[in-house]
Amino acid sequence: MPDYYNGSQTTLAETVMLSGIGVHCGEPVSITMGPADANTGIVFVRTNIPNSDDVEINATWKSVSATELCTVIGLPGKTNVATIEHLLAALFGLGIDNVIVEIDGPEVPVLDGSASGFVAAIDNAGTVRQDARRRYLRVREPVRVEFGDAYGELLPHDRFSIDVTIDFETPTIGRQRFAADMVPSKFRNELSRARTFGRVEDVEKLWAMGYALGSSLENSVALSGDKILNPEGVRWPDEFVRHKALDAVGDLALAGYPILGLYRSYKGGHKMNYHVVRALLENTDAWEIVVMEPAREVGRADIGGGIASPVYSPEIS
Repeated sequence: MPDYYNGSQTTLAETVMLSGIGVHCGEPVSITMGPADANTGIVFVRTNIPNSDDVEINATWKSVSATELCTVIGLPGKTNVATIEHLLAALFGLGIDNVIVEIDGPEVPVLDGSASGFVAAIDNAGTVRQDARRRYLRVREPVRVEFGDAYGELLPHDRFSIDVTIDFETPTIGRQRFAADMVPSKFRNELSRARTFGRVEDVEKLWAMGYALGSSLENSVALSGDKILNPEGVRWPDEFVRHKALDAVGDLALAGYPILGLYRSYKGGHKMNYHVVRALLENTDAWEIVVMEPAREVGRADIGGGIASPVYSPEIS
């Protein structure tokens, strides 16, 4: 399995397929993840579109079409793919650069509400290093976005780190914080299994509006008042903030490159995550593209790593 700071781009060694239902559309959907050439990035290929050829959608911030209930990418007037964040989190969190994702429905399957199923699929496929150096997006200047008392920001840092805080009136959740250097082992062991969550009364409202049609105790942590309805309970006492951190990792993948920077948010979500990425990339003075020599995976107490060198005249799509 590749690490975040090695000097080579990576892709999948084999093709792998997953099936499930979309949490919002409630319809069955299958995806196939397969190898891609170096410098391809993550590309979704929407198949099975009535009266249309297949449509390719690059998983970058410029393709985002909605962020209210989940992250949606698409091409105007053609098609969209919804709820991409858990799959992108698995790829980004495990250090996979180039993948083609064929999907035969409008929404990535929710599986168990976390990224663990995608991690297992990546493990089954295996990974290979490619004959191309990995390029990183290094944050040079702070950017910050505020919505009321909520905020998100990207700050200069020598590695990819996240610091996510949530604050809910619901006493079962309350105020929780998760902060970590996001190397693949940390993502795999501490974030990938964190499930989406919601209050029963909110889900019932979404049902009435035609959303969350596939939501159930099989793929969500459900709360009613101060009680968790899932018989098995939570996977961590702070599973709620861990899932928000997982979402952030997936949304930050829309930068198009691995990030060298600290992402910090308070009361954030998909909308906030997207707008921070957009604010960064629209300010060309705030970032640069660099390459890094091969280096071992590092932890919080081990600052050593590869030497990053800038690549001039970068292009980001």
